[in-house]
Order: sequence, then C-alpha cells, then structure tokens
Amino acid sequence: MSQSFLASDVHRAVTGDTLPPAAAHWLARQGAAGPACAIPGDASGRRYWRLPRGLIFMYAPPPEDILPFLRVQHRFSRANLPVPRVLAARTDPGFVLLEDLGKTDLRALLDAGGDADRWMQRAMALILRLQRAGQGRVALPPLPSFSTARMKDESTLFTDWYLGRHLGMILDRSQADFLQALFAVLRESAAAQPQVWVHRDFHARNLMVREDTGLLAMIDFQDAVRGPWTYDLASLLWDRYWDWGRARRDAWSLDFLAAMFRHGAALPSPADFLLSVRRMALQRNLKILGIFCRLAYRDGKSGYLDFLPRFWTYVMDALDADPQLRSYQEIFAPWQPPSPVR
Repeated sequence: MSQSFLASDVHRAVTGDTLPPAAAHWLARQGAAGPACAIPGDASGRRYWRLPRGLIFMYAPPPEDILPFLRVQHRFSRANLPVPRVLAARTDPGFVLLEDLGKTDLRALLDAGGDADRWMQRAMALILRLQRAGQGRVALPPLPSFSTARMKDESTLFTDWYLGRHLGMILDRSQADFLQALFAVLRESAAAQPQVWVHRDFHARNLMVREDTGLLAMIDFQDAVRGPWTYDLASLLWDRYWDWGRARRDAWSLDFLAAMFRHGAALPSPADFLLSVRRMALQRNLKILGIFCRLAYRDGKSGYLDFLPRFWTYVMDALDADPQLRSYQEIFAPWQPPSPVR
C-alpha cells in the first residue's frame, strides 16, 4: 500500500471542507478527478463531497466503519432495491465512491410544496418493497437482528442521556421500576411482530428523489436489521421535521395495512396494528430523545436539542393513545424538556 494511503496521514490531512490529498489521489486513480464540493454532513462522522459526472465521495474516518454500509448495500442491490451503486471502495482509510442520486430529498420536496399524501404513499410502497425483498433470501448472510438485548441497550439512551445528562435526574427506585415496566411492554410488542428487513432510519432526509427517474431511493442504510415490520413506518410518520398529527398518521398507517393486505400478508385487526405502530414509535422516539442529547453533549452538535420538544410531544401523545400506558403520562409529565437556551 502506498504510504500516501496510511490512515493516520489521511485523518490528519482533513481540515474544513477540504478533500484529503490522499483521497484526491485515490479518486484520480478511479478516474474521478475534478473539483469536489463538500456536502453538509449528517449526525455521524462521515463526510461527503459531490464530484463531476454524477459521483459522490464518502469519507468515513475511524471510529466510523464502511463495512456495514458496503454489506447492506450489497444485499439491497442484489435484491434490486433502489440504493446508490458503489463504484469503488477502500476500507482503510474509509473511502467510498458512489453514484450521485441527485440533490433533492423527500424533505426538500415536501418543503417546496410537494403533495404529502402522494409521496407518503410512495414511501410506504418502498417500505413494503424492502420487506418483501428480504423474504426467502437464505443465500445471503442475514442482517443483524433487532433483538431484545439491542432494545434494552437502546432504552439506556433515554435514561442516561435524556434523563441523566440533559435533565440531571437520578431516578428513585419506584420511577426506575415503572420505566423498566414500560420498556418491557414495548420490547414485547416489537418481538411479537413479523420480522422483516428494516432500514432503521427511514425518514425524509434519507429518501432521495432520483433526478433521472423521479422515484424514491434509500441512503444511510448501514444500520439495517431484521426487525419489526412497523419500525420503518414509525420512522417515516413520526418525523423530526413535521408533526402530521395523530389522525393523519393513523390514516396513513391504515393505508399501509391495506397495502399489505393486497400483497396477501396475514394481518392483525386495524386496532391491533395501530397499537403496534404506536408502541414501535414510542420505543423509537424515547431512543431518539437520548440520541439527540448524546449528539449535543458528547459530540458538540447542540442544534439537535431543538428537536426535543417535538419528540417529547410524540411520546406524550403515544402514552395518551394507549389505554394500557395512559397512566404513564403522570410519571412522564415532570420530565418535559426545558426550553433551549440561546
């Protein structure tokens, strides 16, 4: 390996929006030389540049790892799912050359006045396509399982980072027991659902509207798992950018159930399905409160605190909509996030 590709040299070379010299050299060897325009990053440590001729360069320095991304991309591509093509990759120091799907994601399209109902139907159709693609693919290594142990780990994000770090709380024994009982209900609901391929971050910024076809394609799928069939639907409908309201979310959820029926799936009743979607959303939104606090306090991305009130509203609404969990509203009420100080 050329000394110019030593990972330590590459990481030291990254400053601002400048493409690392070793990356520029590697790209030239792939026939992808040219001016690089930095793209605003995401919640991770990955960085992106737009290149000429419809290309994207992704740099994932440690502790990021491109192998999960490459493995999921391979599975999804083999299943004819709409994901960007990987044109070249180098695992150390974390270089990936990708197809550029365009500059418009679903958030930008809806913010510009796109028909929300039309595009939500398309996004839900993509979820169903993803779920069907994972059925019977025994020849491929399975995706990781969204296991009970993993869900238990996720519950600590809320207690450690939201309650502990953000609110400075130490739960008493009674509070801790009530919270663990809630987490157990949510885990049982998730485990009882059919297990399918799950993107796991299926929201508007991770759905690109392809410039060539106008169809939706998925990005940021490296955390995909085999998990509950309501997970991606909950990710889509309980979004950080718009609060669609309970009635509209319920209507879309029932549209999703009807679409599954048309594909011959054995289905629960509408009431049971809405309950499972809401509980999945509650599990995810409690985790998100913790993740956003971790991003703010550990990673210095304080802007994520601005999203806390919306996800807190989602949590309280889910508790109110669930007869078995409604009593938790009294316990949660004092934990409302304070207004951000600017």
